[in-house]
Amino acid sequence: MRSAFLRHVVAVFAAVFFAALSPLPGRADEAPEPEMSEEAWDAVRYNLFGERPLEDGKGLLALEMPARADDAAIVPVTLKTTLPVGDARSVRKFWLVIDENPAPLAGAFAFGPSSGVDALSTRVRINAYTYIHGVAELSDGKVYVVKKFIRASGGCGAPAPKDSVRTDTGTMKLKRFGEKTSREMQIMIRHPNNSGFEMDPITRSYVPANYIEELKIWQGENLLMSMSGAISISQDPNIRFTYRPNGAMSIRAEARDTNGASFKGEWAVEGNGF
Repeated sequence: MRSAFLRHVVAVFAAVFFAALSPLPGRADEAPEPEMSEEAWDAVRYNLFGERPLEDGKGLLALEMPARADDAAIVPVTLKTTLPVGDARSVRKFWLVIDENPAPLAGAFAFGPSSGVDALSTRVRINAYTYIHGVAELSDGKVYVVKKFIRASGGCGAPAPKDSVRTDTGTMKLKRFGEKTSREMQIMIRHPNNSGFEMDPITRSYVPANYIEELKIWQGENLLMSMSGAISISQDPNIRFTYRPNGAMSIRAEARDTNGASFKGEWAVEGNGF
């Protein structure tokens, strides 16, 4: 009996030992996407596009973001075109939809006819494991869609910062990058962009929703981009996008939040609008 017991102990030890040496299973980020209802997306899709058909955007659009968010309140997302070489189509509009957020439409972005925008990045809040849908209307009049799954939760209700009452609200900064023929612009707006689901850490009451709901940017007299925003855009909205210089000597921006406050910024452009 003692011998049988020892053989059993050795067998268990060997099993545990060799299991420890076995390759670890795939990371959670690499795990299969769970099956999720399309009900939220179907409702948003109908509200935005009605019966208009949405084409598969594979090969034409790319949605870039982490598989798992480090901070669900500040998740970087990029939507861009990946048109084949020689394809002359351009982007008219982008939409970002976070299916499981309380207000799924994060932002709608419209571009001027000569803006040259083909990529846009921002930071969003993610409330629960969800698909994000990126949608684009191209100059051929068709609407294309791609989607990607992300693991994140709690971003819409993250505690409000202690400095939620700030004196610099509405301050804008502009940065530009790249070469003369292909540039990027980044606009940053100091604003709490409160979602209405955040709790004040001192009073323990919910902070009323107040966010940038409209942003417009001009290059000279030509409209580059306009945004209709909502609660899913993170605190201190940060929008970066490609554009085509038109030789204008200034760039200006106007924003308005849901409390009715308006903010403006204007920047001189050096050297022939570049």
